[in-house]
Amino acid sequence: MQSVDLVIVGGGMVGLALALGVKQSGLQVAVIDPHPPTALSESPQLRVSAINLASQTLLERLGAWQAIEQKAPYYAMQVWEQDSFAKIDFDTQDAYQPVLGHIIENARIRHALWQQAVQAPHIQLLETSLDKLHMGKQEAFVTLKNGEMLTTRLVVGADGANSQIRALADFPLTFWDYEHTAIVATVRCAEPHQATARQVFTPNGPLAFLPLRDPHLCSIVWSQDNPRAQELLAMSAEDFNHALTAAFNSTLGVCQVEGDKASFPLKMRYARQWVSDRIAIIGDAAHTIHPLAGQGVNLGFLDAAALAETLNQLVAEDKDIGVGKHLRHFERWRKAEAMQMCAAMEGFKRLFQGTNPLQKLIRGAGMRIVNSVPFAKHKAIRQAMGLDGELPQMVKANH
Repeated sequence: MQSVDLVIVGGGMVGLALALGVKQSGLQVAVIDPHPPTALSESPQLRVSAINLASQTLLERLGAWQAIEQKAPYYAMQVWEQDSFAKIDFDTQDAYQPVLGHIIENARIRHALWQQAVQAPHIQLLETSLDKLHMGKQEAFVTLKNGEMLTTRLVVGADGANSQIRALADFPLTFWDYEHTAIVATVRCAEPHQATARQVFTPNGPLAFLPLRDPHLCSIVWSQDNPRAQELLAMSAEDFNHALTAAFNSTLGVCQVEGDKASFPLKMRYARQWVSDRIAIIGDAAHTIHPLAGQGVNLGFLDAAALAETLNQLVAEDKDIGVGKHLRHFERWRKAEAMQMCAAMEGFKRLFQGTNPLQKLIRGAGMRIVNSVPFAKHKAIRQAMGLDGELPQMVKANH
């Protein structure tokens, strides 16, 4: 039986960031994930993230940012409502920053983090799954599917929306189904995207065009109510392209999907408890939000940085990292930030629901006011870029 200080279940982007983030503490870490990264392909992957400046700073400090290829910076954002005068736009001048963020394929981020973890002497990558978890007073006992057994002071669930660790810990969960499906694809546009992220709110849900490195390629996230999403997915390629171009008001000319499409249901999950003795959860295991602002992975990276900072401090103070009361500050800190983001996303989604003319008038007037007030725009864009709020030191930089 092997003994380590920290077991992280889930070797995705957030779990690997936590493993790398505790390096200074001297903690010995085991990361459990049955699926190592596969070889990267030249063609764009379907799942991408809008990495904000806080996440960029974290990835830089973990040594992964420099290894990520095909980062697509964007310098402006445009948001509008279909068939309405509601519109708002941001650029680098509003943020006083050289760039608003980067669109990067999830697979490339994970690959870069994994390579850093492979080289880190304090991390073991165990390509297997969790079988059983038993809690003792002083340690947790972990049995793996490959037959190995580990003892550890703390088990962290970074194992996604359907978290096994959250279920085993019996942490209560607030959950609702948006009854929407997100369709993702890579799209070639007739007009260049000009390194601008765009989002239009349609009566059935938002449609985002995220710029990739090729000036004519965008990654789309099209959130539609379930019946409409199924209609779209059942269409011929020609009909889908026509529907997509129309929904986007031909903003970038004719759009054509390149490669496959994928879809996934949209659900909000929020764990009402994140820590107990010997267990903590982060990332999608603790919360999932609507993708309309692209903040999901950024929230997860903040969780990882905050927990790493907490664990490093506990080690420095010679305290047991697995005692629940020692982790309460982390829980209160990140739960409050995540709940604020969940509420904001839900409020934003509800704001753009409905086609009542009075509602559309209020939306348009509100967005026009924000668009014309420099302070309001600056505040909104800084929040989206991860530059405001109670931030871990690991994500702060002189940007």
